[in-house]
Amino acid sequence: MMVDAIVVGGGLVGTAIAWGLQREGLATVLLDEGDLAFRASRGNFGLVWVQSKGLGAPHYQRWTRASAEAWEGLATELSARTGMDCGLRQPGGVHLCLSDKEFEDRANRMARMKAEAGNYAYEYRMLDAKEVRDMLPGLGERVVGASWTPYDGHANPLNLLHALHRAYKAAGGRYVPEASVTGGSAAPRDFRVSTPAGDFAAPRIVLAAGLGNARLAPLFGLDAPVRPQRGQVLVTERTREVLPIPTTSIRQTDDGTLLLGDSQEEVGFDLHQTQDVMAMIAQRAAWSFPWIARLNIVRAWSALRVMAPDGLPIYDESEEFPGAFTANCHSGVTLAAAHARLFAPMVARGALEPGMELFSARRFASPA
Repeated sequence: MMVDAIVVGGGLVGTAIAWGLQREGLATVLLDEGDLAFRASRGNFGLVWVQSKGLGAPHYQRWTRASAEAWEGLATELSARTGMDCGLRQPGGVHLCLSDKEFEDRANRMARMKAEAGNYAYEYRMLDAKEVRDMLPGLGERVVGASWTPYDGHANPLNLLHALHRAYKAAGGRYVPEASVTGGSAAPRDFRVSTPAGDFAAPRIVLAAGLGNARLAPLFGLDAPVRPQRGQVLVTERTREVLPIPTTSIRQTDDGTLLLGDSQEEVGFDLHQTQDVMAMIAQRAAWSFPWIARLNIVRAWSALRVMAPDGLPIYDESEEFPGAFTANCHSGVTLAAAHARLFAPMVARGALEPGMELFSARRFASPA
């Protein structure tokens, strides 16, 4: 089957890019490995988060902020096209500090983020304990302060994934499930892939298969040195208590449940859950808001983030085979708007913008 563009990967990253390409008028096919894939999309915490992204990498800070600013337009368009609510709420966000050391480290980090932003004014405040308690009733005595930015928020990641798929197919895009790429060939502007669901060819290909990109990238003159990083999430029963602003590790969903998380574990492709990490997540949540200790945990899961060696996204175009691109990141919700509205148009035009060079995997070969 000959199309204008092939996107490999049916998760949040791939579907956002595929829909963006279809919006640009390209006949696109989206190849999805299926539910057996290590799909970070279904385990995503759901934050649209800026304040922790881009320390020492102001280009990443700008990319994240650009996506957060474009999120309202993304949610509005998806709602208009599909009737689905992605659950976007952007009231700002806070990072709670449970010790003076944590507060000092956070203040230093935020000051550095502001300095690195340069002319892209970076707005934030460090809040003392009283200010945070005025903002978040029911806060625990262990909380000594917090950082706040106006850019942050959260969304429903499963609704987002569903809405992106609906919008993509409604725009004429072809979705092919159970289509793991088993082989491929590359020439400039001429790419062919084999899958159990058939063979496909196009002058453009985007690899957005998460951890699968490490295997696929060399077939198309690309490099994707990504590794898995496990995160675990706990979900409480519904509660009448209201958490009006999301935090880095606690957010309340529209149906009243609380999501607790933020573990970062280097355990390879292990999806097991562990009692010690779950206990740590629960303990920090109860220290932050003692009323959480009264709630029952009703669900828990783990998922694997897609991490580059330096923790930043990798966006690349093949020098050997122009027309082949790769997109790798661990922030599929936060960056959904950037992928659909900024990255996809670059692919449609046939080349990444010069500023994207900073995200290339070539940075690992030339650290200076």
